[in-house]
Amino acid sequence: MTRIGLLGGSFNPAHRGHRRISLFAMRALDLDELWWLVSPGNPLKEGKSDMAPFAARFEAAERMAQGSPIRVSDFEERVGTRYTVDTVRELKRRYPKSRFIWLLGSDTLTNFHKWRDWRRLARELPIAVIRRPGYDSSAHAARAMGWLRGFVHPSGQARHWTEWSAPAIIFLRLPPDPSSATAIRAQDPHWYRQSLSRVHARRASRLPTFARRPLDRTSR
Repeated sequence: MTRIGLLGGSFNPAHRGHRRISLFAMRALDLDELWWLVSPGNPLKEGKSDMAPFAARFEAAERMAQGSPIRVSDFEERVGTRYTVDTVRELKRRYPKSRFIWLLGSDTLTNFHKWRDWRRLARELPIAVIRRPGYDSSAHAARAMGWLRGFVHPSGQARHWTEWSAPAIIFLRLPPDPSSATAIRAQDPHWYRQSLSRVHARRASRLPTFARRPLDRTSR
């Protein structure tokens, strides 16, 4: 059985906070692998003018994950899933010998009730919520917590998550990191241009843009 953590999102762009919480989660949850599922399009962020092209976001995520055990995946783009609940069900179908846990930042938990079939998603796999600065109170008061509160596990049991039946949720605390994709975009709205230039240069030289594995394109 392979223990796999999933961190999904736009990664617009990926930053050191994503990397830091991922490596922390690998230790805290005793994970064998951690995958970044780069979304081709977030349904809750449709119409946003500052959303960079998928190729640029994927390339930036690969660079941020370099030198770590994090795997960067284009699974949703290749399979064509639009909502997380469908992505998770497809992953479970394709990898029946693996156990998955979904990672959420505490800032994302405040909007979890807006996700498509969020209760069904919570029944599919355990959820680990990782602290983000300034969101602790709002996360615990989140609308979804009205239902999830009855499924909270103590943080001291983090490494035993494969023994739980979903729904199951755990809150993990680590020293705060102020890194923010929003702040990066505000400082440099065109951050993605360098990533796109690298992608185009690789294609022009006929070198493979990403290394492929049975699951996805991977960077280590």
